[in-house]
Amino acid sequence: MMTHAHAELRQMNTFGIAARAAVLVMVGKTADLDSLAAMPGFETRDWAVLGGGSNILLTGDVNRPVVRIAIPGLKIVAEAGDRVLIEAGAGVMWHKLVLWSLDQGLSGLENLSLIPGTVGAAPIQNIGAYGVELKDLFDSLEAWEVADGHSHTFSADDCGFGYRDSVFKRDLNGRFIITKVRLALRRKAPVNIEYGAIRDVLKERGIDSPSPRDVSEAVIAIRRSKLPDPAEIGNAGSFFKNQTLPLKQYEALKAAHPDMPGYLSNGGMKVPAGWLIEQAGWKGFREGDAGIHAKQALVLVNYGSASGAQLKSLSERVRADIRERYGVDLETEVNIW
Repeated sequence: MMTHAHAELRQMNTFGIAARAAVLVMVGKTADLDSLAAMPGFETRDWAVLGGGSNILLTGDVNRPVVRIAIPGLKIVAEAGDRVLIEAGAGVMWHKLVLWSLDQGLSGLENLSLIPGTVGAAPIQNIGAYGVELKDLFDSLEAWEVADGHSHTFSADDCGFGYRDSVFKRDLNGRFIITKVRLALRRKAPVNIEYGAIRDVLKERGIDSPSPRDVSEAVIAIRRSKLPDPAEIGNAGSFFKNQTLPLKQYEALKAAHPDMPGYLSNGGMKVPAGWLIEQAGWKGFREGDAGIHAKQALVLVNYGSASGAQLKSLSERVRADIRERYGVDLETEVNIW
């Protein structure tokens, strides 16, 4: 375990926000957490947990201690017929896990290619893309309880997965640190190409019988065409969630805005937040170095030296405008510190 005082966090968040942590603790193995618990005053301090920094917006210096999870490890732990159980350390970058699984001849993760962040953050957010969510492949995880220093195993039911949500964002927020994640993949499962964009790319490439790697490469191409690279423009991907509206509210909005898309979800209609933001004229907006991406209205961007406070203020202006225009209260995907 390594500890740093007044640590710079610019390189540890994909928005590229300049901020410092009063104390930064680097955790490279589960045993480091036991050392962390032994630190004087541990039980009385409010700790912040940081993975890849791809889903946070820092609005200033972090005055509470920050724990950076960098636990490595990728392995196959069990195999029965077509089903293969894999395990990944919480500090592994998610896309590295996807590529490793493809190298092992496994399918299931290909639609989740190029999602930024770490394995440990994936269950917290229940990441998803192109018709697949983490919960569809989830087996279990190990998490260290901050209060007593004990490790606990969580099943899918224990995690309470929802749309971009889990119990770790709600009731157990701040109470556990995820250390390992296990996923159930397949050797011969059919690929999921329900999304038209994937089918279009495969068709352009003349691929009629796609492999999991073909699908992964198609997803990577789509994401790169739509989303800015954090190495070039600071961002955290989709800033807002798509909103599920009651049917009556959706029908009233649809009558007023006939072009508004929507699809059934949990008894309501899910409306793309990006469509609402784009229709309101925010797509491509820029004020100083804070802005909204020109190709994807869901993505807030830092063009260079924007502060987290400026980006937060911009997000609040967008939310207020959408609320006034459509009566829809957008929720953020990104965690604001």
